[in-house]
Amino acid sequence: MLRDLMRPRIPLGRASLLASSIIRDARRAGFGTGTVTAVGRLRRFAPATCDVALLGVAPAGRHAQLVDAFARLPIVISIIAREPSRVRVETPRGPVTLHLADPDHAGAALVWHTGSRAHVAQLQARAERLGVRFADGRIAHASGAPLSCVTEQDLYDLLDLRFVAPELRDGDGEIEAAGEGRLPRLLSDLDIRGDLHMHSTWSDGRDTIADMVSAARQLGYEYIAITDHSERAWSSRTLRAADVDRQRDEIDAVRAKTRAIEVLHGVEVDIMHDGSLDFDDEVLGRFDIVLASLHDHGGHDGRRLTERYLRAIHHPLVNVITHPTNRVPGQSDGYALDFEALCAAAEDTGTALEIDGAPGHLDLDGILARRAAAAGVTIEVGSDGHGVDTLGRQMQFGVGTARRGWIEPQQVLNTRSAADVRAFIARKRARGA
Repeated sequence: MLRDLMRPRIPLGRASLLASSIIRDARRAGFGTGTVTAVGRLRRFAPATCDVALLGVAPAGRHAQLVDAFARLPIVISIIAREPSRVRVETPRGPVTLHLADPDHAGAALVWHTGSRAHVAQLQARAERLGVRFADGRIAHASGAPLSCVTEQDLYDLLDLRFVAPELRDGDGEIEAAGEGRLPRLLSDLDIRGDLHMHSTWSDGRDTIADMVSAARQLGYEYIAITDHSERAWSSRTLRAADVDRQRDEIDAVRAKTRAIEVLHGVEVDIMHDGSLDFDDEVLGRFDIVLASLHDHGGHDGRRLTERYLRAIHHPLVNVITHPTNRVPGQSDGYALDFEALCAAAEDTGTALEIDGAPGHLDLDGILARRAAAAGVTIEVGSDGHGVDTLGRQMQFGVGTARRGWIEPQQVLNTRSAADVRAFIARKRARGA
């Protein structure tokens, strides 16, 4: 029961919004710009967290004042625990913990409070072998004399390690890789050249195609795909087969006015109970790109779900399988699929598997994304944005999740040019012709 109560239940999206809001309020209350940052599971882009953890950096003489100021923020309902350099409070959106560190120890404290416990424990063991001690957010000689550690890089340098990105700090081989110079060059936001998964008012999106294109241009994208839900999807509004040509006409009109970004006409088509697709091949053939998905709730037979996916993956017009496990972070682990079979089929057919950046998905997760990439599967990172305000934020979540999976830029479809994306699509269609 206790373990269940401690299960992370605040989704990444909600935790991120809470952290941004409370950091902004803290700066107004006397914390300097740049002195408060998110740590813990949120900084590691974990899909959910028990609370929002923050680290503030200030001289020790200011800690008591800053603890008082933080405890008086308008969002605070009550104080759960209070210490000279730490305060934990309750807010309407979940608990928040503020840790404070001296500037000389800021780097060690940032690593310590970012975690994970497994990563920190491995760093402690390495420190002990090197004759230093890493504990309580500080690093010191074995004699107890403190060592200055202003940045995280300082800590990793002291331990003779390459810098380990926060998203990798799960105690799953990253220390060995850092010691041997084998860490990957992780995907970053700057590598993303386009977004291939978003929705407009033609289905359950909140904004028009023109609005979504404009927002994508502001993000610096070279291309996007409008991928509204097919007719029988589990969605409040869907794209009817009879309206596909009218939607393409609207996209053509937007294209004529917006030459700086390429707009692909796509669809997120539902996979039916027998593994067929919601639209027939004649309709699907009119789209530039086809994403296929299951939206069934949990509890279904994993073998049958896998069979439905495999039939879709082998369809020559399907280019991407979206949010493959259909999990809900903090609530449901998703489908119990034969993931090896999915990866083998995806690699063999030239079908991408998605990392969906929507906070309600973050799917594939880091573990499965790493397995897929190791199997040679092309990864697509999509925002699954349903409004202009979600495109950038959800792409960041998708990239963060990809980084948790050790994903590199060359493994991702939408780090490629628009011409290369079209070639990826054309190769599969040609094989199935």
